[in-house]
Amino acid sequence: MLKTMLNAWKVPDLRKKILFTLFVVIVFRIGSVIPVPFLNMEALQSLMGGLEDGSLFSYLNTISGDSFSRATMFAMSITPYINASIIMQLMTVVIPALERMTKEGEEGRKKMSAITRYLTVILGLLQGTAFYFWLKNNTSNNGTRITMYNQGFEGVFSAIVIILTFTAGTALIMWLGEQINQKGVGNGISIILFAGIVSRMPTLISTLWGYLELAMRYPNGNISGLTLYTLQNWTFYIFVPLFIVLFLIVMWAIVFMNDAERRIPIQYAKRVVGRKMYGGQNSHIPVKVSGSGVMPIIFASSILSLPGTIRMLLGSNSPGWLNSISEALSPRGWVYPTVYFLLIIAFAYFYLTIQYNPIEMANNLRQSNGTIPGIRPGKPTAEYIQKVLSKITLIGSLFLGVIAIIPFLYSDFTGMHQTTFLGGTSIIILVGVTLETVKQMESQLMMRHYKGFLD
Repeated sequence: MLKTMLNAWKVPDLRKKILFTLFVVIVFRIGSVIPVPFLNMEALQSLMGGLEDGSLFSYLNTISGDSFSRATMFAMSITPYINASIIMQLMTVVIPALERMTKEGEEGRKKMSAITRYLTVILGLLQGTAFYFWLKNNTSNNGTRITMYNQGFEGVFSAIVIILTFTAGTALIMWLGEQINQKGVGNGISIILFAGIVSRMPTLISTLWGYLELAMRYPNGNISGLTLYTLQNWTFYIFVPLFIVLFLIVMWAIVFMNDAERRIPIQYAKRVVGRKMYGGQNSHIPVKVSGSGVMPIIFASSILSLPGTIRMLLGSNSPGWLNSISEALSPRGWVYPTVYFLLIIAFAYFYLTIQYNPIEMANNLRQSNGTIPGIRPGKPTAEYIQKVLSKITLIGSLFLGVIAIIPFLYSDFTGMHQTTFLGGTSIIILVGVTLETVKQMESQLMMRHYKGFLD
C-alpha cells in the first residue's frame, strides 16, 4: 500500500490529485471547528459532556469527528447524504420509475444523483431544525441556556441563522465530496467520512494513556469506580496493549474478508454465426462475502439508538416504559450486544434482497446462453443462486456481527468504556476507504502504463 502511494506521488497528475484531496480534507477540518453563531459554547460543552452512549447523538458525534458535540458548521456531517442514499436505494426497489431510471445509463445516473442531492438538502434542513430545537429546549448542568436568544425578533432571526448554517454545512460537505470525485483521488464522501473518524484518533490515544497514568498513580490499590468490576491497577498494563492487539487483528480480518468472494461457475454454450464460432467459454459470477458492507451495522445501530435518542429529546417528560427500554438497551450490558448481533444478521439478509435478484440473474444467463454446470436453466438456476447467496450472506453477517460487538464485549470486560466509539462501523469504514483509495491509485497507475508498482 505504501509503495503504491509513493509510486502515485511520483506521477505529476496523481500528485496533483492527492494534494487536492488533502486540501479538501483540510477545508473540511477547518469547517468542523467553526462554531455556529448565537450559541453559548460553555453551556454547550457542559450539555454535550453528558451525551449517553448508544444514542443517535453519540453516533453522529463519532461520524462527524466531534463536530456534532461542538455544534459547528459541519455538525450534521455527511449523515444526511448517507440517509438520502439509503432512501434512494430502498425507493428504487419500491418505485418502478426510479428502477427504470437506474437502467438508463449515464443520463439515468445523473438524474438519480440530482434527486439524491435535493433529498440531502431537505434531510439536512430537517435534521438541523430538530437539532436547533433540541439545543433550545435544553440547558447546561448549571441551568444556562444553550441558545442566546429565544424570544421576539432576535429569537426568530437566530433560529433561522442557526438552522440555515447547519443546512449550508451539509450542502457544502456534499459539494466538497463531489469535487474530490472529479479532481481528487478516491470516493469523496468516503474520504470525508474517513477524515472525520480519523480526527478522533488523538482522543483515543489520550484515553488509553490516561488509563496507564491512573494505574501508575495508584500503584498499591484498586481503581474502583472506574470500571464495572474492581480491577487491580496492574490489569491496565495488560488491557491497554490488548486493545491495540485486538484493533490490529480486527483490521487484518476486515482486509481479509473484504477481498473474500464466492465464485459461481458459468459455462457459455457454443454457437456458430456464419463462419465464426462464439461462446464456449468458462466464466464466473463473483459474490463478495461482505458485499453489504457497513449498511447492516448502520441500520442496526440506528434502530437501537432510537429509544435513547427519544429519551434525551423528551428529557424529564420521558415516560417510564421508555426509560426502561432505554436502560435495557444501554451498551453497558449483555442485552445491547445480543440484540445488536441479531439485527445485523437480519438487516444483512434484508440488504441482500435489494442487491441481488436471483430470478433476473437466471433470466440473464439464459438469454446469453450461459448455464451453471450441473444446474438446469430457469427456476433451478434461480433457486441455486438464492441458496448460494443465503449461505454467503450468513457468513458475512456473522463476521459483521462479531466485529461490531467486540468493542462492547471488551469494554464490559475491562471497564474501558470510553474506547467503544471506535466500534465495528468505524473500523470497517477506515479499512474499506483505505483499500478503495489504494485500488483506485493502482488502476490509474496502470492506465498510465507505470511499471513496477506491482513488483
